[in-house]
Amino acid sequence: MPESGGVGGVADVVLTVGDTPDGGSGGAFARVSGVADAVLYEGYLLYPYRRSSAKNRVRWQFGVLLPRDWVEADGPVVPGVSGSADSWYQRTECLVRARRPGAVVRVRLRYLRMQHKQVRAAGPDGRDLPVESLRTEDGRDHLTFDEAVPHEVDLAWPLADLLRGECGADAGAPAGEETEVLPGGAGRVVRRREEIRARTAVVAERLTEDVYRLRVRTENTGRAPDVRAVRGEALRHALLAAHTLIGGEDLEFVSLVDPPAGLEDQARGCVNEFTYPVLGGAPEDTGPTGPVVLSCPIILPDRPQVAPESPGDLHDAAEIDEILTLRTMLLTDEEKAEARATDPRAARILDRVDTMPPEVFARLHGAIRSLTPARPAPAGAPAARPAWWQEGADDGLSPATDTIVVDGVDVGGGSPVRLRPRGRGADAQDMFLAGRTARVAAVFHDVDGSTHLAVTVDDDPAAELHGWYGRFHYFRPDEVEPLDSVEPVAPPGRGPRGTDARPAGRRRDGSMDGATDASETPAQGAGRLPDRLQQRPTT
Repeated sequence: MPESGGVGGVADVVLTVGDTPDGGSGGAFARVSGVADAVLYEGYLLYPYRRSSAKNRVRWQFGVLLPRDWVEADGPVVPGVSGSADSWYQRTECLVRARRPGAVVRVRLRYLRMQHKQVRAAGPDGRDLPVESLRTEDGRDHLTFDEAVPHEVDLAWPLADLLRGECGADAGAPAGEETEVLPGGAGRVVRRREEIRARTAVVAERLTEDVYRLRVRTENTGRAPDVRAVRGEALRHALLAAHTLIGGEDLEFVSLVDPPAGLEDQARGCVNEFTYPVLGGAPEDTGPTGPVVLSCPIILPDRPQVAPESPGDLHDAAEIDEILTLRTMLLTDEEKAEARATDPRAARILDRVDTMPPEVFARLHGAIRSLTPARPAPAGAPAARPAWWQEGADDGLSPATDTIVVDGVDVGGGSPVRLRPRGRGADAQDMFLAGRTARVAAVFHDVDGSTHLAVTVDDDPAAELHGWYGRFHYFRPDEVEPLDSVEPVAPPGRGPRGTDARPAGRRRDGSMDGATDASETPAQGAGRLPDRLQQRPTT
């Protein structure tokens, strides 16, 4: 269970609808607990983990559900799947297949609630006063700071009840306050939490004989004390990093990222706002279905995993553990003292880094997970090219003039194609280009032996500029569909090609673009980027 930012270190848990005892969903939820905790504390406190750091003065960027009147003081929110936008609700829709009558749906809502830590120094008249910092006689510093406490709400209903109509339950948290007396009568630390008012509602809709659409909607139902208050004040009444786990008994959840055949239309019909559901499970699990769904404000792939080499959370999952660990090791004693005084979670990070065994640190240097056994070449196969690091590996390669056969058609520089990104494993940015037409600029071979086509998109207003600079989109040969072309056209930025044209990138005299002909003026020659720059892959 996640640790809190306060003294106790234990999450609040509220179990609702207790007449449906846990039938095993706890084990399914445990499969995604590591990723769910990473989502819960993503960006909670960033390196260098000090209160004085500018990046730790603007916090809570994902899954923030604020009171509706505060969020919509200047107009309604704009729905979208991005959970980095402030909202007052989250809506998850997913597909589920029931294996038998009597199935039970289980929902676990998790979020952080702000806990203000106020340091108060004892005054000469016996009254204490709020201060920003205080050093006690034991040499420890105490800093005023906004911590957070995790909160969980477990809900469960029979699927049959959800089909009859919407079922809901309160998902808020009561106000609370704790006081810690500081040594030597120096003062005290007061930790205060405001009341959170929230509600989660669940409903199901039958789509086929055994497939249902499940909708889970969580709303902040509270009101802001002041709709014109600054965001930091409104956050005291907000659900922070809100996300949802969905499981149950005799249920099988369907991937919306890669739905099985026959359910593509139903998957596209699911509406998700300020959150997005993905399958959870072990990395060895495969297939388009699974026993649990993680719906979170950070868009993830199906079955996301925390790297097994990672010894603990650094609250910055997009960063490299080794780099953060090294930089944390290099903090000065004064910086470490401030970090420890800022938040207990920061203190635990420093303790872990300072005592990390060499063998654990060595594992952070990297891991290779994609190696497969080498297969012997079949009899009569052409000799393999030298490895990329060996002399002669590039001999005979010319990205601008090389071609590759796609669906029986030679595709190379200037070839028109339609982009068809593969459904599973495609880059998210590539999916935005699905169905668009493009023109191939070059054929590249990478160090792993794979082939990639560099393309510019036809209706991109900056296509010619991208071609001139050599900034392309890259697709595998099986991700493009060759198109008919009456007249070959040069890749963008390389000039026209007609019936008397030379191969793109090479001159009639055999020299490469980049050096001017005797007949060209320097200005004309400068209009083309040298081939060695045009042909390099860029990201």
